[in-house]
Parts: sequence; structure tokens; C-alpha cells
Amino acid sequence: MKFCDYPQQSQDFQRVEKAIKFIEANFSAQPTLDQIAESVHLSKYHFDRLFKRWAGISPIQFLQFMTLDYTKQRLVESKTLLETSLEAGLSGPSRLHDLFVTFEAMTPGDFKKQGAGLKISYGFCESPFGECLLATTKRGICYLGFVEEGEKSKIFDQLLQTWPGSEFSKNPTGAISIVKNIFRMDRQKSSHPFNIQIKGTNFQINVWKALLNIPKGCLVSYQDIASYIGHPKSFRAVANAIAINPTAYLIPCHRVIAKSGKIHQYRWGSARKKALLGWEAAKSV
Repeated sequence: MKFCDYPQQSQDFQRVEKAIKFIEANFSAQPTLDQIAESVHLSKYHFDRLFKRWAGISPIQFLQFMTLDYTKQRLVESKTLLETSLEAGLSGPSRLHDLFVTFEAMTPGDFKKQGAGLKISYGFCESPFGECLLATTKRGICYLGFVEEGEKSKIFDQLLQTWPGSEFSKNPTGAISIVKNIFRMDRQKSSHPFNIQIKGTNFQINVWKALLNIPKGCLVSYQDIASYIGHPKSFRAVANAIAINPTAYLIPCHRVIAKSGKIHQYRWGSARKKALLGWEAAKSV
């Protein structure tokens, strides 16, 4: 993916997301490809072309990644991969598809002592999954979230609530540069890692660290994560921690689904979660 593709990718995603929402709303009727294309005001031919431009595969292939049979099989296969990753002790720079992420955590107590006047720069920019908001401190990325349609002020309020008392300044150019690198598919493995700086309770931080070890194209359940961090009965608390993940995609909370195989419950919309998983599955094939 080249940098110049981002505006087109973001525009294409708007129709992809609407198509997924149409499928969700009409799942029991099993809509045809013609009906799905019509729901986003495109012919089947143009819809197929748009999907191949955005995901690299046809919509029919993409939808196969959303079936219960596929997700259940991936849950079984991914469990072993995640166990291997965690046993290998990948607690330093963690493998995340073609990215490497370094992790700096702050507890609420640390933030109370050191966070007053923390300088944060931010910017809104385009991504393959629509508009997003990225924020950074001098130590790294402290927030990445996707913008729901018409909710730009809402996501900015979430950033303010995540880092109260900080000093915020606009830097759209810097944000665009970082986001372009995050979603580049030709990024070299030897490239510098993405540093993230986040704050949370010890439990939340342990959950987020575990998520960093889920390889691209893999799916795990909330119960799997709870077991891996040594709290097998705390899967609801795990789900709560995942729900407030402050750095979308970099900490891949979208790769955690219900043990039934259903894909839902995502901070930035279930349709976007399906889009993320299908896009990654397409890149993994």
C-alpha cells in the first residue's frame, strides 16, 4: 500500500462498513451479492472492484472470513500459536504483523505524580479504516482511535478523559506521518518499532501486553486471554480491559472474539472490527 492510497482507502472503507452493517441487519435473510452492492448504491461489478482495491480480494472471499465455521476454526488454531508466543516470553518488542511495538506503562498513581502538564500532540487523519485520531507524547503513541461518522468531538473528548490535566496541541502533519507508517503493508521488519505509552491498572496492563502477542490473522477468545494472564475466571474483567484499549490496532484488541465465534463488541463498532479482521485475513493468505 502506498501513501497516496490512503484517501481512497478511507473513502472505500465507508462503503465497506455500510455493506457489513447491511449484512449484519439482514443476516437471517442471507442477502445476495447484488443486494449487498445495491445497499451501498453500487452495481455488483463496481462493488467487486472496490473490494479488491480495498482488501485485495473479492467480497465473496472476504465474507468467508466472517462465517462462524471460519472463526471457530481460527479460535482452535490460534490458541496454540498464542500459547507458543507467550511461552517464548515476547515481552520486549512484540511481533504485530509487520510492526514491532514497545510498551511503556503507567499506573494511575504514576500518572498522578508525573502526568500534570504532560504535553500531548494530536491530529485527525485518514486510514484504511476511516478517519482516526492519533496522539503522542515525547515517549510515544498514547492514543489511537477510529472516528465514528459525525462523532469527531466525541472521540476527542475520549482522548481528554484518557489523559486529564495534560497540555494538548494540534500536529496533524506528525499524526499523518505516523499513521501512514502504521498501516503500510511494505514496512520493513528492520524498521524502528512503534513506542506506545499508556496508563492503566496492573490488571489492564497485563491484558494489553498479552494482546500484543496475538499474531496477525489469528483469533482468540476472552477466556483464552484470561487463562493466559493467570485469571481464568476473570474473563469479564478481561473483556472490560479490552473494551477500553486506548491504542486501536497497535494493541490488537480486535483479534479477541466470543468463544462462540461471533464477532461483536468493539469500541469502534462491530462492523469495523469485522473489516479489520477480514482485511488482515486477506493480507495473511
